[in-house]
Amino acid sequence: MMRRMTQKWLRVASGLALLGTASVAMTPGTAEACGGTFCDGGVPGPMPVDQSGENVIFVIGDTLSEVHIQIQIDPNTNAEQFGWLVPLADVPEFSVGSQPLFDQIRAFSVPTYDITTTFEDCGGGQPSSGGDPTFPNSSGEGSLTAGGTGEDGGEGPTVLKEETVGAFDVVVLQDTEVGPIKQWLLDNGYVWDANAEPILMQYLAEGNVIAAFKLNTNANVADVHPITLRYPSNETCFPLRLTRIAAVEDMDIRVFVLSEDRAAPTNYRHVLVNPLKIDWLTRALNYKDVITQAVDAFEADGRAFVTEYAGPSAGIVTDLIYSPSWDDTSFVGLDPVEVVNTLNTQGLGFCYDSFSCSWGHPQIFPLLVEFLPAPANVEPAEFYADLGSYAAQIDAAKWANGDGFAAALLNRVIEPGMHADELLKTWPYLTRMYTTISPSEMMEDPIFHINPDLADVPNLLTAQNYV
Repeated sequence: MMRRMTQKWLRVASGLALLGTASVAMTPGTAEACGGTFCDGGVPGPMPVDQSGENVIFVIGDTLSEVHIQIQIDPNTNAEQFGWLVPLADVPEFSVGSQPLFDQIRAFSVPTYDITTTFEDCGGGQPSSGGDPTFPNSSGEGSLTAGGTGEDGGEGPTVLKEETVGAFDVVVLQDTEVGPIKQWLLDNGYVWDANAEPILMQYLAEGNVIAAFKLNTNANVADVHPITLRYPSNETCFPLRLTRIAAVEDMDIRVFVLSEDRAAPTNYRHVLVNPLKIDWLTRALNYKDVITQAVDAFEADGRAFVTEYAGPSAGIVTDLIYSPSWDDTSFVGLDPVEVVNTLNTQGLGFCYDSFSCSWGHPQIFPLLVEFLPAPANVEPAEFYADLGSYAAQIDAAKWANGDGFAAALLNRVIEPGMHADELLKTWPYLTRMYTTISPSEMMEDPIFHINPDLADVPNLLTAQNYV
């Protein structure tokens, strides 16, 4: 039987840019070779259909839930111009989220389409079975990229909470009218989007408060990381009404749920992928079109989700999410020349020669830039790969005693990683849902609940081709 949900749910907006030139998307923030998608291994093989789009992870428990929101700012955006609003039913606890958690959950659950070809021998021999010579099975992953992945009040709003969360300054505002909130935002450096006004008024009329985020004065777009919100509830919501301000046609929305059992939409339809519509010979290059047609079909009316994976979460790789070798205290009092060597020892840095380093977590490089910046005349890659050669040019005042770097490492890398690792150990089931939706269809906020009666959904699908 479906569990009846009675507790209030948290409204979480996917993102609102308050400046016309800024764009906010919950797409991966790591600097991967294919822009955050899973790159082709060289020969076509099983095709992961992981498009760009907005990604949210919900954790739904019996009494306590949380949401992880992945944020990426257009790199051309001035950090000072970034602003983002989230309507909430209550005031949650805020913390820094884990980008590697998103990366590993996506990689583990991505829908993958494969084809096995059997050839009949023209000489009358027995049919032979093997990999398609045109599309041989390959362990390399392919990728798809898709385009759209009141009047001012006299008194100010009530400030319910104000704090710094990693790279963000966060404030929670309460009022019955938009005007005071609008004026507070303008007075505090936000750029107002007039299109937000009527939608925000709907949320305020429903009793919601408004959380406002902006990058703090010491941060830039490279410092952006996911945000986590925790709150008492056993059901959760994704308010798309606010998203439509900056949305594009057929925008990708991807929702992940960690819980005890499979999740499903409550007030949106659930549609199935028609395998006869999939272009198997191209490993589902038409996947997004098939999903879009399904959610736009009669009775779904543009408001529906397809389940791309539902099953155990135990296979998610956790090595890159958290490692016990990560130790912030090692950097307190450390000679700055030894910083990269220490990161290498902890698995957070990999320097192969005097000109090349890669980092085991997307926040490492921004933290180095902040606390151990390269001299003005030296490329950062060259500087960090050979700190010893530039010892005389290190900004000792910036590094100080290493306390700032250690505290930031704990706050932005180690603690989020530990929490993400604990979530995967606690919650045995993962559901991945996907939809495409246009601004005109974002008139109702989808709500998600847990239904243990629903069956598993595999993410590896294989077709047989007989030639």
